[in-house]
Amino acid sequence: MTSIKRTTEKNLMVFTGRAHPELAEEVASLLGTTLIPTTAYEFANSEIYVRFQESVRGSDAFVLQSHTAPVNEWIMEHLIMVDALKRASAKRITVVMPFYGYARQDKKHRGREPISARLMADLFKTAGADRLIAVDLHTDQIQGFFDGPVDHLMAMPVLSEFVKEKYGDQQLAIVSPDAGRIKVAERWSNRLGGAPLAFIHKTRDVTRPNESVANRVVGEVEGRICILVDDMIDTGGTITKAAEALVKEGAAGVVIAATHAILSDPAVDRLKNCGALEVVVTNTLPIPADRHFDKLTVLSIAPLISRAIREVFEDGSVTSMFDGHA
Repeated sequence: MTSIKRTTEKNLMVFTGRAHPELAEEVASLLGTTLIPTTAYEFANSEIYVRFQESVRGSDAFVLQSHTAPVNEWIMEHLIMVDALKRASAKRITVVMPFYGYARQDKKHRGREPISARLMADLFKTAGADRLIAVDLHTDQIQGFFDGPVDHLMAMPVLSEFVKEKYGDQQLAIVSPDAGRIKVAERWSNRLGGAPLAFIHKTRDVTRPNESVANRVVGEVEGRICILVDDMIDTGGTITKAAEALVKEGAAGVVIAATHAILSDPAVDRLKNCGALEVVVTNTLPIPADRHFDKLTVLSIAPLISRAIREVFEDGSVTSMFDGHA
């Protein structure tokens, strides 16, 4: 009778869609592995086809895709990749989304609106995802939308360390662009030696997307370098109006720090002309060459993502990466 060989050795495999392969390549390199070769293309009617060129049976699969424009196309590709892994008998599938598409649609502001962030979680669960890894979700509650483990990574340590090294010897103030993100600003303050907090009191018309009105600065900012922190910059309207309000209040300078650089038009022009000393972002989303400008500094999020993948693969603690504040 022939004996059956059994193995308990886990097999880490990293996959990527076509939205942001540069980030995935860096993540794989830091993990000491390579991306699994994948065939992906569109049919004539724009339907997407995906096939992996190696066996994935029994693997611990991590499939990375940033939901950048065209968002719907890359989300669909992401879902199809997960489905392909499930049907090819991957043992565990972890969806890595540095930027979670539709995260801003996390609640109903008015009647007859969708909660699209919840729908996203349901779609990935149905496709076959066992776990999600995301960076700086728009709101913490999105973690509860997915029926399974969610590792919520924070880019703040990456961004704040850069700010501390460059501006730490000056008088700082940490500024939230609205009252709703004060808790994030408090975490920044703790990492930057207890710098005082301020926020921008603003109003927003829910019928007009990407538009807000900066009303007044609440807090002491005069003579200080203001670190204006947010999770994303889309058209740049909110953050640049906040920067201009801080300059009017006598700030010595404004440094904008954000995780996700969506940079939809006319964000680049607004950021160039808002008076900020520097705009610091991460590469959770690809930033085309034509959207780079002199004041822009892009930090890599790959070390953070690769470490989280390693912790998940080795059944370690992702929470420990953030000193217990995950």
